Amino acid sequence: MLHCFIIDDSEIVRKYTRLIFESLGFRVSEADSPIAAIERLGSEAPDYILLDWRMPGSNSIEFLGKLRALQLSVRPYIIYLVTENDPLEIQRALTHGADNFLLKPYNRQIVEMKLQEIRTAA
Repeated sequence: MLHCFIIDDSEIVRKYTRLIFESLGFRVSEADSPIAAIERLGSEAPDYILLDWRMPGSNSIEFLGKLRALQLSVRPYIIYLVTENDPLEIQRALTHGADNFLLKPYNRQIVEMKLQEIRTAA
């Protein structure tokens, strides 16, 4: 079973995203901050990490570097969650370790299409 780890400060977004990924057969973990995520990622090996681009008190771009520096048993595929289609911000994220991005709001169909795009490219 594939494992998805959601990092977003919004409980509503985490719950909604959890429902989507669970309906697609994923095991889902979540954290409300990068600090909480780092603590848990040492003992978990997600296949996918969904990272919100703006969270209070954190810099998601810096956090991408920290994520990539972790010695995880599996190299997770990182999807950067954005609320604005800002090409410069998306490029910064991709340069700093994100593998792809997903524009909010999204639904199950959009997530399925993104996962298919990822699988096809692999």
